[in-house]
Amino acid sequence: MYSKKQRTAALIGVIALVLLYIVTLICAIFDFDGTGKLFSVCLYATIVIPLVSWGYIWIYGKLTDKKTIADFDHGTDIEREK
Repeated sequence: MYSKKQRTAALIGVIALVLLYIVTLICAIFDFDGTGKLFSVCLYATIVIPLVSWGYIWIYGKLTDKKTIADFDHGTDIEREK
């Protein structure tokens, strides 16, 4: 089971991405000063935030010798409970 910190961090990440998607959509629909720059920043962040998050999780797993969801072999050697 995930700790409360992990669930809170995941929820914050999901909310941040949803807000980025909404802002990107608003920028794509409406035209106001700075829309192009804001649209570019939102698209960039939409790609970079998940990649950086994955990288942090993967590095944390490597430094602590723990299996994380970011491992390339995640789930391949998990034994099924009987």
